[in-house]
Amino acid sequence: MVETVVVEKEVVVEKEVQVEVVVTPTPAPEAPCPDRITICWTPPDITGVFRTATDYWELSAADAMTHGFKLVSLVSQAPTSHIAFGDQVGIIEDFVARECDVIGISPIEVEVVIPAIQKANEAGIPVIIVNLLEPIAGVEVASYIGFDNTEAGRISGFALVDYFGGPGVLGTGREVEVELGTYLDLAWWEELYETVTDEERAAVEGKVAIIEGIAGGFFSTARLNGFHSIVDEFPGIEIVEEPCAADWNREKGIGCAEDFLTAHTDLDGIWAASNEMGLGAMLASEGADRLELAGEGPVLGDDKVAIFTNDVTPESADRVAEGKMIAETHHGFPEWGWYGTEFGVTMVCGGDVPEIFDIRPRTMYQENARLFYPQPALEPIDWETIKEGGSPRK
Repeated sequence: MVETVVVEKEVVVEKEVQVEVVVTPTPAPEAPCPDRITICWTPPDITGVFRTATDYWELSAADAMTHGFKLVSLVSQAPTSHIAFGDQVGIIEDFVARECDVIGISPIEVEVVIPAIQKANEAGIPVIIVNLLEPIAGVEVASYIGFDNTEAGRISGFALVDYFGGPGVLGTGREVEVELGTYLDLAWWEELYETVTDEERAAVEGKVAIIEGIAGGFFSTARLNGFHSIVDEFPGIEIVEEPCAADWNREKGIGCAEDFLTAHTDLDGIWAASNEMGLGAMLASEGADRLELAGEGPVLGDDKVAIFTNDVTPESADRVAEGKMIAETHHGFPEWGWYGTEFGVTMVCGGDVPEIFDIRPRTMYQENARLFYPQPALEPIDWETIKEGGSPRK
């Protein structure tokens, strides 16, 4: 008998399975800096003082483009005068509406611009403030570039005291030797006057008039307070009248000086709290044949008048070099613009900037005037680090 065996065989059928593979390309790293950066800048007026600052905002932007930035543009707009408060508010609001990348402001007056700065804060636009270091309450400011206005007034006070008999580099008192290039800043003056003797203090004499900016305003008040904090310590300095307010204006400065010259035939000096007003005082004194040149005085009680002021511009550096103004406190206009653009670009590219950048106000006089202009000493900017999102000043 034949036995049949059934063998069950497992049959494996191979099926072709198509698997769809989705490959997501790795994104290229995003460049830290955009192709176009727009910095918007508003000074409080268009005088030579703020023209100088604007020039250096522009020079810094041009420097960035020579180092590989595609386009860094500066939009500059100023009020028609230093008392056109509403104009600057409107300019800042327009900058916000235009979505500027960064807004730089030299406030016409601090309180006036606070609401406009708040609008920039709400829009997320970084704000750089120049011309002061004192924090503004109620707003966010990315960086302050400038100087303490009270300290600047103190430096001017020391320079005037020096000229009228105190120790220093300007007048007939104890002469101090300094190397060319030494910063005659507040620390330098304070250290020098720690050694002043009672005899030296008593030797300081002069009749002085003051021309201030906008009466009661932040800047004028701070500079006046600083100036008085020094000269009031020397009883031989007589302030002949209340300050004459010239609103930071040259023509008004001429008017104030003419009034002082008419009323006080034995006036020895005028301190004007800003460059435009100081140049006005110089012109008025020169026109009346009463301008005292550096090296000629002081001769107390004669009809010649020595001029002291604050700011420092190319024009005033020329006048100081010529001896037509005795001394001027440097406020750093080139630094405002040079570092203002740098800090603006740094923030747009993702870097950090100093909250406070002190330009160290200091005394310019005949011997060192050419260190300030025509070629002010400014540190080179590390644009390569900034392009990579770095922070070269932090």
